[in-house]
Amino acid sequence: MVSELIQAANIITEDKEKPKALLRAENLNVHYRTRRGPVKAVRNVSFELRERENIAIIGESGSGKSTLGLALVRLLPRSAEFSAKLLDYTSGTRSLDVATCSEEALRQWRWKEVAIVLQAALSAFNPVLRIKDQFADTARAHGINGKGTIDKKALDLLELVQLDHKRVLDAYPHELSGGMRQRVLIALALLLDPKILILDEPTTALDILTQRIVIDLLRKLKKDLDLSMIVISHDLSLAAELADRVATMYAGEFVEFGSVHDIFYEPRHPYTQGLITGVPTIQGDMQNLVSIPGSPPDLIDLPPGCKFHERCRYATAICQTKEPVMELVHRNNTGHMVSCLRWREINNAATHR
Repeated sequence: MVSELIQAANIITEDKEKPKALLRAENLNVHYRTRRGPVKAVRNVSFELRERENIAIIGESGSGKSTLGLALVRLLPRSAEFSAKLLDYTSGTRSLDVATCSEEALRQWRWKEVAIVLQAALSAFNPVLRIKDQFADTARAHGINGKGTIDKKALDLLELVQLDHKRVLDAYPHELSGGMRQRVLIALALLLDPKILILDEPTTALDILTQRIVIDLLRKLKKDLDLSMIVISHDLSLAAELADRVATMYAGEFVEFGSVHDIFYEPRHPYTQGLITGVPTIQGDMQNLVSIPGSPPDLIDLPPGCKFHERCRYATAICQTKEPVMELVHRNNTGHMVSCLRWREINNAATHR
């Protein structure tokens, strides 16, 4: 069913120059073992990331976004149970079954084909190594041993992310500002020229001016390096600026997926609508913000039916018992998908107000 839905969405959005899929996931699940029971952090997630495409994954804290990012590169902790019907990477003649391959194959694939920029830049570095040594360690771990080659690459990358290598290379991580550390992490992720860059909350805890620098940098990298990116964030403005397509994630699953225009101008899921109406705007008239009531559900003891029904103002009795599945929104041709039992009624009513 899920694979057929993805194929249908691809047919709808197909054109002569449609990029090929780099990374394909189908029915991806991650559960964490705990004393209370399994935490269902990611449930039945399916999507494709295409060449030169940016996908943003948005949602509240605890919705499973970061776990999904780690699962895509198999960097989960030992307490996690991972499963997927399909998790494939394909680029040119290079192909890898990420779901079942060996640890050595994964180690060779990471950083050369896909790299990840984790949350909390300071924690991502080794605190007792200078920045230049962190570049050297990463290169040596993947078979690059020439000091001259590594140094030249590090200089070029720091210049690319608009940092002064004379100041940065000999510094320890704690001697750099948060914005500088974030850009060093991005440079480090690009060391082996990956095709895919996964960024987990790349602008969190940065001031607004530094956020602007990082966003402009990421846009430039996509254009200059032909990168594909997966941007994980609760910052809707970041998603709107960087993404080609956006996935809304709630309680471990995608509840809506579509183009930036679909998600921000024609959202069909009440949760997506709630995220958008809860963000202030600097344009137009002043208006009261409308927050989503309640809290996300317990991922150990999920409610029956639609997982959002306890917080949804449109929920009826059927929402409490029947679980929705992803459906195509047929009124446009962008591959817009939504998982809501009442999305047609809700949006028809809104249209005729």
